[in-house]
Amino acid sequence: MVSRRVGVICGAVAVLLGACLLAVLVGPAGLTPKGVLLDLLDRLPLVDVESGLTRRQQTILWEVRMPRVALGALVGAMLAVAGAAYQGVFRNPLADPYLLGVSSGAGLGATVAIVLGGAAGTIGLPPAAFVGGIVAVAATYALGRTVGGGRTEVVIILAGVAVAAFANAIQTFLMQQHDDTLRQVYNWMLGRLATDGWSEVITVLPYVVACVAVIVLFGRTLDVMAVGDIEASSLGIRPERARLLLVCVATLGTAAVVSVSGLIGFVGIVIPHAVRLLVGPGHRLLLPLSLLVGAAFLVLADVVARTAMSPSELPIGVVTAAIGAPFFLVVLRRSGRSPQ
Repeated sequence: MVSRRVGVICGAVAVLLGACLLAVLVGPAGLTPKGVLLDLLDRLPLVDVESGLTRRQQTILWEVRMPRVALGALVGAMLAVAGAAYQGVFRNPLADPYLLGVSSGAGLGATVAIVLGGAAGTIGLPPAAFVGGIVAVAATYALGRTVGGGRTEVVIILAGVAVAAFANAIQTFLMQQHDDTLRQVYNWMLGRLATDGWSEVITVLPYVVACVAVIVLFGRTLDVMAVGDIEASSLGIRPERARLLLVCVATLGTAAVVSVSGLIGFVGIVIPHAVRLLVGPGHRLLLPLSLLVGAAFLVLADVVARTAMSPSELPIGVVTAAIGAPFFLVVLRRSGRSPQ
């Protein structure tokens, strides 16, 4: 069993490394696999090799391609792990990182920042989206506790739907009143991985590492909660406290990556469910595999977004939606046949 687990994880790591290598090679800069690998080796301590890349090619590799690949991997990993956590917490295969209104809240925050523009001074789009996502989830929990004491998954989900609808209404009103900002708002809402060097990667890395670590540490708790709150309580787990903690951590990580990438949908549904079909529902294997596969998936989706209509670039959210929407319908049909 242990050897199988190690083998599956090693295979996922190999897929992720292959996806990252492909992503840095694709483009008009003329980078070669040998040159890229040698340049990577040359960056290691006590290693001095000649990669054969020109100074321009090295700049493209390290200041354009690598940051974008790293950001795509971080965003994909966080969305996939958050999706697996939500699905485990709510025992619902259709749950994803936007379940509690984080996407609508982040979209509203980004819209406010764009509408205010220069008058906002130091207020930028990423922090505004981050704050919007966090505020939306806080409102969801407050509403859930007011209506039903926050005791059931259904109450929290319905509260999330209500908060998302309210945030969307305000966002639509702002866009109607400031139609000159429509293009910029829609570009952000469709998702993008354009980077300004390593700044975005450095910004989200601590959030992703901390949130993923907490969720993975709670893998056994998620397995126990899958059998129900009463059974989990009998085994010494406080399901409400664990649910609140996991939802807050998953939402914090999601809000962080969404604030720099825009709204990229379906990763949180497609990846955990696909991995679950392959290896089963156990979260101690599901979570690390979702991390690796989610990272590889979004890196490859970004390759498609950059090349499908070259020299133009598709929004990456269009690519993930084209893959995820049919998959969502399959999951919906399966869940309708065997509800959980």
